[in-house]
Amino acid sequence: MKEDASATAFVARLAAQGTTRVTEAAGCRMVWRRFGSGPDVLLVHGGHGSWLHWVRNIEALSARHTVWVPDLPGYGASGDPVGTDLPALVEAVAAGFAQLPCVGDIDLVGFSFGGLTASHLASRLPGVRGLALLGPGGHGGTRRQTIALVDWRRAEGAEALAAAMQQNVAAFMIADPVKVDALALLAYTESCRDTRFRSKQISRAGGLGEALDRFGGPVLVAFGEHDVTADPPAVLASLIDGRDGRRGEIVPGAGHWVQYEADAAINALLLAWLAR
Repeated sequence: MKEDASATAFVARLAAQGTTRVTEAAGCRMVWRRFGSGPDVLLVHGGHGSWLHWVRNIEALSARHTVWVPDLPGYGASGDPVGTDLPALVEAVAAGFAQLPCVGDIDLVGFSFGGLTASHLASRLPGVRGLALLGPGGHGGTRRQTIALVDWRRAEGAEALAAAMQQNVAAFMIADPVKVDALALLAYTESCRDTRFRSKQISRAGGLGEALDRFGGPVLVAFGEHDVTADPPAVLASLIDGRDGRRGEIVPGAGHWVQYEADAAINALLLAWLAR
């Protein structure tokens, strides 16, 4: 329990470093957290996620940037979008973003389903300077998951729930079992519990490449070497090869939740990308 208490305290300290802003637009209430100062960066979390998907990245990025970290519509503390498809979600985020005090250009960083969402937002928001995607969904390629996920909603009692979450994080999110720590389990569990929007079929339907082509600006795509949601070399070849202004990276040893498992490498990569 000591590690659990430490993880809870860490999240509380991190939250206290930022401020919270609530927007009401397009029929949806959104909760946005703001950290740091400097050029604006918007972090877009993944499916079954929340702002906690970025728990190991916010401090590093906010040292040089104003970092906006929302709970997407249908997730976390935000309300639900008026529809259940990706256009409804994107419209709600764009409408909420228009109420934020952002001046000038902004960079977008998206993870998993949030990578697909960010790729659509890149053509929808004003002044998007660049787009960085971590383990993005919507690529339409091969998936490599071999271990089935447990239906945690059927878990009876705290111990069963913890065991289900432990298995799911190890099966889907983090490649190295040693990295499945109390903070990862806290962030994953809390995010899953507050998820209402269903993203899986949207992510698997494709559309990422077309969205990037519509955007047309600079793009960074990074995958963990062992990401079970993709065959990273094949996806990078399809999205990056022969296209000016695009860069691909594979992070050795990491799984899908690459910005958590390999936080030092990803923070350095993103800071260098944002400083371009």
